[in-house]
Amino acid sequence: MPVFLTTVASLSTDIVEGTCIPWGVYGSYAAEKAMIAFTFFFTYLLPLMTMLFCYSRIVSSLILKVITMLE
Repeated sequence: MPVFLTTVASLSTDIVEGTCIPWGVYGSYAAEKAMIAFTFFFTYLLPLMTMLFCYSRIVSSLILKVITMLE
């Protein structure tokens, strides 16, 4: 994750009239929207989907164990 955020920060940082502007300079509007979408996916959706998948597997395993113990 730090590598991704470092890459995004370096791509969107520029010096304008002697002032460093971090996280604010993009080549185009489409590039800005793409970077925002990738950042949202990698920092929020991907971990959330991974946790949901793992916890659903845990719950289904527990349910199967309880069912087999009751039989």
